[in-house]
Amino acid sequence: MSGSPRIAIVAALEREVRALIEHWQVSEREYQGRKFKFFENDRAVLVCGGMGAEAARRACEAVIALYQPSLVVSAGFAGALQPQLSVGYTLTPRVVVDASDGSRTDTGEGSGVLVSLDSVASPEQKAKLAKAYGAQAVDMEAAAVARGAEARGAGVGVLRVAIHQINPSNTTSPSIGMSHRPADPAPLATALRPVS
Repeated sequence: MSGSPRIAIVAALEREVRALIEHWQVSEREYQGRKFKFFENDRAVLVCGGMGAEAARRACEAVIALYQPSLVVSAGFAGALQPQLSVGYTLTPRVVVDASDGSRTDTGEGSGVLVSLDSVASPEQKAKLAKAYGAQAVDMEAAAVARGAEARGAGVGVLRVAIHQINPSNTTSPSIGMSHRPADPAPLATALRPVS
């Protein structure tokens, strides 16, 4: 690949972006004693760092140090917090909130609020997060990626696809108000194509 790509994409799991990267070049590189698998094309580089804020932070640091992108996009799946977000809905939030400390990152584009939690949110937690932050969706990595990109002078973008839908009429079952369908990575790949 000639030169560094201008856009870096950080995802948690390869299955979230498989449809996007199936024809990209693959390389393994090391950063601070850890090996990372990078997927590259002429415009973008993508790294899957693993689930959670710490894994996302490490992947973000690695991709910025090794590729010097001007924009870092946190991409992946999210749980819906609002009933109007159906499974497959693509969210480009304007604001990302870190639930651990309440800090906010304004991405400069998009609309709505995504809140990042340090674990998979229970239905009860989802209701509280929606109310406390006015958030439409919840994930585990976007706030860490946003914070890492900002700290290193890169622009921030966030793209999430809802994989769970709130069912407001069901509040008594163990899955309290959630409709689960298999996660389909196609909407995320379609949404990312313009930046990759």
